[in-house]
Amino acid sequence: MSGWMSLLLFLAIGPALLAGFPVAFTLAGVALLFAGIGILTGTFDSAFLGALPNRVYGIMNNETLIAVPVFVFMGVMLERSKVADQLLQSLAQLMRTIPGGLGLAVVLVGAMMAASTGIVGATVVTMGLISLPTMLERNYHPAVATGTIMASGTLGQIIPPSIVLVMLADVLSNAYQQAQLGLGSFTPKTISVAELFAGALVPGLLLVAGYALYLLVLAFFRPRLMPAAQDVQGERPGILHLLGLAAGPLLLIVAVLGSIVEGIATPTEAAAVGAMGAMLLALLKRQLNPTTLREVVYRTASISAMVFMILIGASLFSLVFRGFGGDEQIADLLHSMPGGPLGAMMVVMLVMFLLGFVLDFIEIIFVVVPIVGPVLMAMGFDPIWLGVMIAVNLQTSFLTPPFGFSLFYLRGVCPPSVPTTALYLGVIPFIAIQLLMLVAMAVWPALATWLPAVVYSG
Repeated sequence: MSGWMSLLLFLAIGPALLAGFPVAFTLAGVALLFAGIGILTGTFDSAFLGALPNRVYGIMNNETLIAVPVFVFMGVMLERSKVADQLLQSLAQLMRTIPGGLGLAVVLVGAMMAASTGIVGATVVTMGLISLPTMLERNYHPAVATGTIMASGTLGQIIPPSIVLVMLADVLSNAYQQAQLGLGSFTPKTISVAELFAGALVPGLLLVAGYALYLLVLAFFRPRLMPAAQDVQGERPGILHLLGLAAGPLLLIVAVLGSIVEGIATPTEAAAVGAMGAMLLALLKRQLNPTTLREVVYRTASISAMVFMILIGASLFSLVFRGFGGDEQIADLLHSMPGGPLGAMMVVMLVMFLLGFVLDFIEIIFVVVPIVGPVLMAMGFDPIWLGVMIAVNLQTSFLTPPFGFSLFYLRGVCPPSVPTTALYLGVIPFIAIQLLMLVAMAVWPALATWLPAVVYSG
């Protein structure tokens, strides 16, 4: 009976979320409802619920998760400082006579903002508001323009310092310890945010290079889809001017990411440096005032509260799911998959990809990864490689029609003249690049594990 209850619990979450209730309360409410039914039918031990206060206390004392609201503050402040707007305009002016030049500028600025903010929705919307009107005015095909913006905006999933990677590192570290304890190792190792950042760096840069290469090839063979500017009035911005615009965000990225990877600062300390740097940039751009600061603090508090409430709701859901024996059933299911560990990994990736259509990355990280992570790592999969694969997989899911989150984000700021089919068609080549990246990491895991091994071998 308890086996069926765990399956029904997992299946009930989907319709409950689609009903429109807040995710955190949906996870907790459905879990409590099933726990109550389980207690009445004798299939659930109420002692599991007694562990919830300890879990909430653990969340409150988790130093890694303290970095989340600080990174959110940094990203929101950079969004309000208009750095991306000025940099994109200057790059577009510099490459105006090159077919596809504006598209390349969007990819470069999108990658830089992704590394600076780490917030996918904000990056897609911001890049859409800034660059889409210009691209359409320059006679870019709507599919090319929208596809480039959506793909560039989702780079915040994988390019560190990413909020996704911070949360994923914390969850994977706990799952890794659980997997080792299950295998009889009572001195379990952990993985750090810095290691996951290092693992994601090479795949993230390869994705940027893949996007740029695709746009160059498309501009060469089909220049009418992304023509060079016909009017060449006005002076091109100088290199010093561009370096001046890019210096602030680049220094911020190097300071934050470098200090974490080198072990100079913890993620929370580095995030605090980034937040202060973002405020200084906004001050230099004359965008920092009491009104802006109040808006940034309010939005930071709102996003952070959502994240931590979802984490608490997911913790309760996980407790009830384990109380029904769901974790053992998942382990048995994955071990019985044809193809062994590889088959189990493919099934998990497919399930996460499909869940990405209806769940945000926060829910998937906090609900799904703690369930399947220990099983996969007990099968021998490297935790850093697994984390990067999950991040790229979710990034691909958020791009995929018809339910990808990025399509909804950009659709909200697109003019009526751009049909939804243009968004669907434009993003397909970038999805192919994402899938190639997943295949490449599956064939050559060193793409994700080489840099952490080199940096942290000592």
